Amino acid sequence: MNREDFLMLQDDIIYLDSGATTLKPKVLADTISEYYNHYSANAHRGDYDISLKVDTLFGRTRYLVSNFINANTNEVAFTNNATDTLSKIVWGFFEDYLQEGDEVLITKAEHASNVLPWFELKKRKGITINYIPLDDNLKVSLEQVEKSITEKTKVISLAHVTNVVGDLRPIKEITKLAHEKNILVVCDGAQSIPHMPVDVKDLDIDFLAFSAHKMCGPTGLGVLYGKEKLLKQFRPLIVGGGMNSSFEFDGTVIYNEIPHFFEAGTPSIAAVIGFGAIIEYLDTIGMDRIEAYEKELRNYAIQKLKEVPNIILYNETSEAGIITFNIKDIFSQDLAIYLNKYQICVRAGNHCAKILKDDLGIKNTCRMSLYFYNTKEEIDKLVSALKNPNIKEEIL
Repeated sequence: MNREDFLMLQDDIIYLDSGATTLKPKVLADTISEYYNHYSANAHRGDYDISLKVDTLFGRTRYLVSNFINANTNEVAFTNNATDTLSKIVWGFFEDYLQEGDEVLITKAEHASNVLPWFELKKRKGITINYIPLDDNLKVSLEQVEKSITEKTKVISLAHVTNVVGDLRPIKEITKLAHEKNILVVCDGAQSIPHMPVDVKDLDIDFLAFSAHKMCGPTGLGVLYGKEKLLKQFRPLIVGGGMNSSFEFDGTVIYNEIPHFFEAGTPSIAAVIGFGAIIEYLDTIGMDRIEAYEKELRNYAIQKLKEVPNIILYNETSEAGIITFNIKDIFSQDLAIYLNKYQICVRAGNHCAKILKDDLGIKNTCRMSLYFYNTKEEIDKLVSALKNPNIKEEIL
């Protein structure tokens, strides 16, 4: 689907690592180059034509992103990436909101970005971190969430789709349960927003984090979504130009309203404008189409991979286009290096989910992650390379 838009695919690579970052369509580079070559002014600081054009396009991207996830425009702020967003949520809101002894629920399948900030907050505030158990398929059930909640639970912080297991969590049902008990819900959307329609109002989540680079957009740009009433309770984390309306010699400061409150200094203007073009690009394709096509690809890949001798599939029943596997008696990094000989790109390692090994039973795996520009023919080439009867000898 839309393969002609990605110049890197002309190099005959088989890119199966979109969970790490996606390929970028030509429209992104064209849009960013247009900014740098023809109207490279700052944002929110000029009264001349090209600066006003920057302001217009910057604001337009905010509108497009807001519409993409069905949020209000003042509920969407730009950050550096999803990691930055999650840290801002923890330090800007929850450091003051949580008290010693309050409980945060996560799982052992979470990305480091949704684990380490809570660990640090535990050191500073004495909060408690507990883990919602995973079932036999390494998934989260509503039943296990309910069993894990205690009278001290104040936050449930989960990935919508995990980056190793690829399971789609029942976030809407979890949020409903949580809110009935006055528990806030933080959602890591890094692996869901690029692959399916997401409506924050329907899900009723309190905070959402995601990155542009995992959805064909530029690196170094993330999104912070939060409900307006909660965003207004943040304390300032980064202060300076662009996020204040006035300050006086005696220390009197008036900060800007949200979302500009979160965007101190010169922003990643080119990235934001480029991201606007990407949102339009994805909207043109259709997120429903992307989701359906990835499911078709995943089902085909699972069927074909099961034909490979000695393969171990760790998440056969998961919903997303992430498939985690090993070949018996072959180290995952060695397998990834072997596949690189065939210009097949997969990721190997622990995938920033270092405590998942407790439930997965192994530390390192290979991960293929699909996107709409992948094909069944590429999957066939991967399977053919894995079926090679001399695979161990070639690796050695």
